[in-house]
Amino acid sequence: AAEHVIRKYLIEELNALDAVIGLPANIFYGTSIPTCILVLKKCREANDTIMFIDASGEDHYEKVKNQNELREQDVMEIVETYRNRTEKDKYSNVVTIQEIRDNDYNLNMPRYVDTFEDEVIIDLDEVTERLKNIDEQLAEVDEEIAGYCQELNIATPF
Repeated sequence: AAEHVIRKYLIEELNALDAVIGLPANIFYGTSIPTCILVLKKCREANDTIMFIDASGEDHYEKVKNQNELREQDVMEIVETYRNRTEKDKYSNVVTIQEIRDNDYNLNMPRYVDTFEDEVIIDLDEVTERLKNIDEQLAEVDEEIAGYCQELNIATPF
């Protein structure tokens, strides 16, 4: 419960939390868990929003041996997104303090930045039709092989 009190204090009393930046796992030596940076601004104007940036996606870092590293372009994208408070699909979102209140001061990234990919819709009728066609082609090939085996006077392999 202490973390909740700290988050609420940073947001409500100090008005200091300006952004939350999510980073990938293995970005810091000694820890393999995903991390985040809380950007605190001491003299923050009366702003009723907090910026959330999810830079943990695979296209936002480079894997180097057992460690992940932010490339120059990744750092620049984070900085530019933060400075301009740009909302980007599946990357960043500007969230109102009221929304954070409604979520009981929970700052988990997935709550505010939707990074989930839509599932590919599979047409089962089409797949069934393709499987039937493959079965028919397979039966034709089996007949052809059986014919060759009969010509060669050898037993069929199936």
